[in-house]
Amino acid sequence: MMGYEVIEEKEDGMEKTDKPRPAEAGDAVNHPAHYTQGGIECIEALKAATAGLEGIEAVCTANAIKYLWRWKHKGGVQDLDKAMWYIKRLKEEAERSERDE
Repeated sequence: MMGYEVIEEKEDGMEKTDKPRPAEAGDAVNHPAHYTQGGIECIEALKAATAGLEGIEAVCTANAIKYLWRWKHKGGVQDLDKAMWYIKRLKEEAERSERDE
């Protein structure tokens, strides 16, 4: 909530405060349910999975994992198609890189 003024409701009216509200369980922005299964948030898994990768390799790897992570809880078969698209693109990039070596 950086850069935003948080307004908290008090019994006697509204009060401005500098402190952001803690994220609530099921928070669709900070902790969406489709990214928080299995005791770990997808963003933390993506950080670990893309360590040492750069550019398009990092992007394709992260996006493929993201869509696989959430497919059953959000996008269904369409998310599986998206994951496959990113895997195919990553494979093409890897093959191109191997040829160029």
